[in-house]
Amino acid sequence: MIRTIDVSEITKNVKEMCIEANYYLSDDMKNALQTAVRTEESPLGRQILEQLQENLEIAATDMIPICQDTGMAVVFLEIGQEVRLTGGNLEEAVNEGVRQGYVEGYLRKSVVKDPILRENTKDNTPAVIHYKIVSGDQVKIKVAPKGFGSENMSKVMMLKPADGLEGVKQAILNTVAEAGPNACPPMVVGVGIGGTFEKCALMAKEALTREVGVHSEISYVQELEEEMLQKINQLGIGPGGLGGVMTALAVNVNTYPTHIAGLPVAVNICCHVNRHIVRVL
Repeated sequence: MIRTIDVSEITKNVKEMCIEANYYLSDDMKNALQTAVRTEESPLGRQILEQLQENLEIAATDMIPICQDTGMAVVFLEIGQEVRLTGGNLEEAVNEGVRQGYVEGYLRKSVVKDPILRENTKDNTPAVIHYKIVSGDQVKIKVAPKGFGSENMSKVMMLKPADGLEGVKQAILNTVAEAGPNACPPMVVGVGIGGTFEKCALMAKEALTREVGVHSEISYVQELEEEMLQKINQLGIGPGGLGGVMTALAVNVNTYPTHIAGLPVAVNICCHVNRHIVRVL
């Protein structure tokens, strides 16, 4: 049976999610930061983590952004094939939600209309929207505002099949090491392996929206996530890049089939403000 949803519901929820994601860090990230405070061995690193926690409390109490870079809005939509959307254009509805959220929530407008001419759109639109058609009669919305301090430290690499798993590991470590303090650690590292040039980047981005502590169901991928987290935290970058054992809070890896001649790998880094929020309509 077909279920009808008016796109005004999409607008309303995207608006609320943009504000909520920027004012309040998700529970999984808050818990990860609390664990990091207990784990960090460096006194200076522990002090930085405690300041980050204090910042979260101030942001939530005063209803102000956790970080001044309120990001470019990235929206993932999983649309059930038994859903009929009415009342207007879906993409316009999503962008209207972003517009309302960033204007009414007093969030920094960071999007320029053209990458070369650099004129600000003044409402943080357009969003970057990814669509997926799935079974069922629901619409799942994930909003992940992405700051560009960490985004600029991310990479797509076209490895050779002969590079294998060891080559993938080295690519991840090299990317994080080069990012250093510029990615505002402790960071969350999203990795996409396989597919094509653009598919691995999309997988890496979406990997950042997975809850911290939830691993891949594929055994070798889970082992890779755990090993990479351990090795990244041995790099000594630490909170704020000032040294310590808590350089990363999580490494999330997604994989996809690929061509016999390729091994695409993307590493999408996110800072300690790894904002993501999910709702199902």
